Amino acid sequence: MTLSEEATERLADVVELQPTKNAELQERWGLESGSDVHQYLENELGDYYFRDDNSLIRATSEAAELVDVEPGIESDPDAGGVPSRIRVPELHVQIVDVLAGPDERSESVVSVLHKLRDEFDVDPEAEDVRSGLQSLRRKDVVEVEYRTVPTFRLAVERDALEVSVAD
Repeated sequence: MTLSEEATERLADVVELQPTKNAELQERWGLESGSDVHQYLENELGDYYFRDDNSLIRATSEAAELVDVEPGIESDPDAGGVPSRIRVPELHVQIVDVLAGPDERSESVVSVLHKLRDEFDVDPEAEDVRSGLQSLRRKDVVEVEYRTVPTFRLAVERDALEVSVAD
């Protein structure tokens, strides 16, 4: 199956963002809806992606070789498969920098938002912070604790994780 230039670029996004959801790809690709993403995946990239047990979108190993893009997440097999390197958008890098560590009390989206404002002089929307936390959660970098509201903390030690900004 020969891919168009657009399909190859979008497949590279799947490889880079995996595990991902329709909403992340919708935003990246500028599509109208998650249904449009699903339709595109099925029609153009059907041989190169699958959904895991949690319905998250992942690229096949053939896809990763085809586009020659580093996956957005790498795990250390010697550390039990814990993520050791991730490539994420800049806001996600900033979230990792300010989020409570694994041994600290988890914190709310609003708490993380205030820390981002204080530390980086940025003013993201609360929904963007929530989305970033959930994306990092899917990558097994962040864990959630449900109290009155969902709260978050790193699932891995900060110094055991290399975080870089995805292009």
